[in-house]
Amino acid sequence: MASIDDLFKKPGLPSNKRKPNPSRDKHEVYKSIKLETNGDAKGKGRTIVEDAEDDDEVAGPELPPDDGDEAAPDDEEGRFFGGGITNDTADVLDFIDEREKDDAAPEKIDSAWVRRLALNFEKRISKNAELRAKYEDDPQKFMGSEADLDSDLKALSILSEHPELYEEFARLGCVSSLVSLLSHENTDIAIGAVEIISELTDENVEAEEAEWDALVDAMEQLEADLLDLLTQNFVRLNEDNESDRNGVYHALSVLENLSSRSALAGRIGQETSIIPWLLTRIQQLESPIHQNKQYAAEVLAILLQSSQSNRKRLTELHGVDLLLQLLSTYRKRDPIKGTEEEEYVENVFDCLTCIVDELEGKQKFVEAEGVELCLIMLKEGKMSKPRALRLLDHAMGGKTGAKVCEKLVDAAGLKVIFGMLMKKQENETTEHVVGIIASLLQNLPGNSAGRIRTLAKFMEKDYEKIGKLIKLRRDYAPKVVKVDQDIARDRAVLDDDDREAMADEWFSRRLDAGLFCLQTIDVVLAWLVAEDDGARSRIEALLADRDESLASIKATIQEQLQSMANSDGNQDQLPKDILGTLLQFL
Repeated sequence: MASIDDLFKKPGLPSNKRKPNPSRDKHEVYKSIKLETNGDAKGKGRTIVEDAEDDDEVAGPELPPDDGDEAAPDDEEGRFFGGGITNDTADVLDFIDEREKDDAAPEKIDSAWVRRLALNFEKRISKNAELRAKYEDDPQKFMGSEADLDSDLKALSILSEHPELYEEFARLGCVSSLVSLLSHENTDIAIGAVEIISELTDENVEAEEAEWDALVDAMEQLEADLLDLLTQNFVRLNEDNESDRNGVYHALSVLENLSSRSALAGRIGQETSIIPWLLTRIQQLESPIHQNKQYAAEVLAILLQSSQSNRKRLTELHGVDLLLQLLSTYRKRDPIKGTEEEEYVENVFDCLTCIVDELEGKQKFVEAEGVELCLIMLKEGKMSKPRALRLLDHAMGGKTGAKVCEKLVDAAGLKVIFGMLMKKQENETTEHVVGIIASLLQNLPGNSAGRIRTLAKFMEKDYEKIGKLIKLRRDYAPKVVKVDQDIARDRAVLDDDDREAMADEWFSRRLDAGLFCLQTIDVVLAWLVAEDDGARSRIEALLADRDESLASIKATIQEQLQSMANSDGNQDQLPKDILGTLLQFL
């Protein structure tokens, strides 16, 4: 009798065997088989119709065969016995019935199931370790146990569909056993373990916070082992091999998942050699750029965004200079749209943008000629242009951005920035341009050459730059006012608790309407009022055209001060002082 596997081979080829269809009537089955035997099965009854149309054919029962033609006996294996199906076909139907019974009664996934799974998993690990130690020089003796271990390891993936069992899984100590497999001599087992950890900690798992925390807490208690073992696997896996390449991808995924905890992200950067490895990985020459290179840049950006200590460490590793070198390739050339290379470039920009928020990063950015590179991209780049603008905005911002602002003036960047101001831009671009101008006025020392040159830009061509700022203000202000009116209506029908719950959403809606850009424009206008009498007169005249006055600008700055009232520490003390002083000139 043919095996089940043989019966299902080559399904696309024509066959004279009946396809299983339990819903058909047994008489139809018999007729179908009879037709296949004595007639033309592919003709779908055509033989019978043709016989009926033949006028010369004598009606009545079929004539008996000639003496020379011997009638075919019934098949010894029962082709025409029983329900009219062959034994092979009956076996297939029995197999299908058994599968349907199995499907009808799935195994219950609960705590008892987890305990059984954990027990079997621990047994597989122990058995494999025992046989490996006993038959170290004879792999055939332990390969069977390794296959069993791999099978049980893959079975753990079902836990990602039942995160309510994470706590029980962690309590049973299986997390430690799972992590220990990262050091398994067989890299396929180690890769399998990495993949399971990635699946269980993935953000797409519909786990409650407490359930996810229980699993990650168990890993965090072993954090040194987990992170060190991940690092070792980065070193030992060879990405020329597809399986190893997938293993690196899953290891990067684990880092991304764990980095959602800022404290753990800091440990990843400080207590391991992962950041140096990531820096090395994103420098490897590839054409085209592979997914792992792009993912390494993305994970590096996440680690930098999550931890200030990581940003400082990357600066110490000469990361600013390395990242600028990687971006210099794209100062005039764009990556192919929609490719891994495009995402890679965006991630490298994100890394630099995070670093230049720190004082050390700003200093290294100036030393490595980052300002000059950004200006080239602003003049000649395409895809890199808005990203270079954002990078400059971050580098020049804050209390420590004075050196970057001075470098921009020295590098003839005022012409580029003010030229972009006068052109019609997207909202995000306008926001960064106005932010850079505000940083120049805030950080350049009084009476310095750079500050005088900046103010002179506003006086050119009968204060046309001020006219542009007023026009932008008139674009943003009505949008913010409309959102404020909608929020006021919502607030009127809500109680105090609901209002508190909606506060963040309301603020987000105001930002989307252009609140931040409006506030920045008004700060620039306030600086100009304080710095130059001619600029003050021009601003007042332009506002008067719409029955407005400096009081509108004053109201915006007062709101900014009020929003800073509850801030802690001295981080915003200088902006508060500046805003308070500007109010006195309005």
